[in-house]
Amino acid sequence: MTDLVDAFDDGDDDTNGSRKATAFEITAYLWKRWCTQPGRLWAYGVLFAISVACDLALPLIAGRLVESLAGGVAAADATVWPLYATFVAVAFLFYMMRNTASRYWNPFAAQNMKGIVTDAFSDVQRFSSDWQANNFAGATVRRVSRAMWAYDSISDTLAWFVIPAACVLVGVTIMTLVQWPLIGVFVGGVIIVYVVCVVLMAQYYIAPLTTISNAADTAVGAALADAVTSNPAVKAFGAEVREEARFTGIAEDWRSKALRTWMRFTDAWLVQNVLLFILQAGLVGLVVLEWTKGRATPGDAVFAITSFFLVSGYLRSLGENVQTLQRGYADIQDVVAYAREVPDVADAPNAEDFKIGPGAIDFQHVAFRYKGQEENLYRDFSLFIKPGETVALVGPTGSGKSTFVKLVQRLYDVDGGAVVIDGQNVRAVRQASLRQAIALVPQDPALFHRSLRENIGYAKPNATDEEIAEAARQARAHDFIAKLPKGYDTLVGERGVKLSGGERQRVALARAFLADTPILILDEATSSLDTETERDVQAAMADLMKGRTTIVIAHRLSTVRDADRILVFNQGRIVEQGRHGELVASGGAYARLHALSVGDTLGEAA
Repeated sequence: MTDLVDAFDDGDDDTNGSRKATAFEITAYLWKRWCTQPGRLWAYGVLFAISVACDLALPLIAGRLVESLAGGVAAADATVWPLYATFVAVAFLFYMMRNTASRYWNPFAAQNMKGIVTDAFSDVQRFSSDWQANNFAGATVRRVSRAMWAYDSISDTLAWFVIPAACVLVGVTIMTLVQWPLIGVFVGGVIIVYVVCVVLMAQYYIAPLTTISNAADTAVGAALADAVTSNPAVKAFGAEVREEARFTGIAEDWRSKALRTWMRFTDAWLVQNVLLFILQAGLVGLVVLEWTKGRATPGDAVFAITSFFLVSGYLRSLGENVQTLQRGYADIQDVVAYAREVPDVADAPNAEDFKIGPGAIDFQHVAFRYKGQEENLYRDFSLFIKPGETVALVGPTGSGKSTFVKLVQRLYDVDGGAVVIDGQNVRAVRQASLRQAIALVPQDPALFHRSLRENIGYAKPNATDEEIAEAARQARAHDFIAKLPKGYDTLVGERGVKLSGGERQRVALARAFLADTPILILDEATSSLDTETERDVQAAMADLMKGRTTIVIAHRLSTVRDADRILVFNQGRIVEQGRHGELVASGGAYARLHALSVGDTLGEAA
């Protein structure tokens, strides 16, 4: 069971119950959110303060009203109706202030919830490729959506329950203390003990298990997303029953952890109810004692009993809402941690937009090592690619070909030396502007669950329909798109599952045609095409590559034969370089790869 859950522990959830963000950091984050709309916050605060004052005044007025009634009809006639009118007016004002306050609070809350989810999305977007690889998409989605609703829960609890409760409890204690010092001390003492017990139990008894059950909840979301997105593999191996059993195990782990958490909430409620009983019995008993000694009138008794109902209601909700706060703090801490996290690859404070040039790429004494690896992949690596040159990268898996491309895009930062494009150090320019100058066609294209028009147009947001269609024609994609019932408006499904591998590849190629950038990267760009289609696309690609600096990662000979230069990688070094014919004739590493080729595919040995 634990192994199943651990499979979805992406290193972001902390299953031992420790926090990723402290209570102070979470509170500061929330306060910063509140301060983004000072006008609405102040309007709500003033209106709610008036409602709290009305809440405190009602027991006093009720006591005086009963006092007036106890004096008899003749004596009360002059005062009872004004007191009644005052009671009604204050009660009406209480409800109106609360209702009006909510009209400011609702847009205030909605705007902040939008800000939380959009900022969290922005944070996730800016994190490095390593972070994305180490975090399950389903788990990240679960955390972000959970945080948005956690903010709503925390803010509503604080604004509508905890803060008003604190004001009322302090106010009632002071009023009681002034009139009956003994009762005031008793009421204040029980309230303090109650609040201390609630806070301590929430922080030390409930919070650790809540964090653990949240991790189990995240694992449920991650496992569900993993199985659903990999459904073709599940069906291919007839593994539906096996996946159901696996998911049932993960859900069972969540159930057991959630149940333990809920039972601790029940334990906390028991302690709170015992304290409320003590307050109720003690307060009424002390009021009766004061009455027997002639120090309390029937009106005073009504005030005391009414105050108890007011206090007990707030205390009961306070206990429940402190636990709600604790749950909310646990739910939002991931997003607070995201906001504090420094991305591995960040723009320099003074970074400027990349200035598009002819496409010269210069690796200057580069050193690079992946996290978790003891040795550098690149050591003092230098290479210059001329503008407009077509360079093919070949070599065994893990030799450094894909890393080269990732460093050109600045998906990782080098540990030493520099990557310079058109005279600009890639670390000195904005990442987005750099990548907008590079068109990439990957081996496994990532498509959005959007229309074909949107997917192709992603390379150029302001492209016209005709430009998109022309790019599709160049990529040999227009014909299959035109045959679809909705044409360019056809939705491709999640990650493009409605398209074949070859169709996805041609959509990715169409993007590259539309992008029209000075640098082009083809990472096995024709690997999913049949021979006839590949021949057509190769011809179109030849036109696309003219005048552009092109980096080709390929295993097919047809892709590298015509390259201006072939670079043979091995263990992060270039062991050979030259044109196809020269390298085959030399009898070196490339010649051995060529000899090991099967059909048109280069071997993996060097």
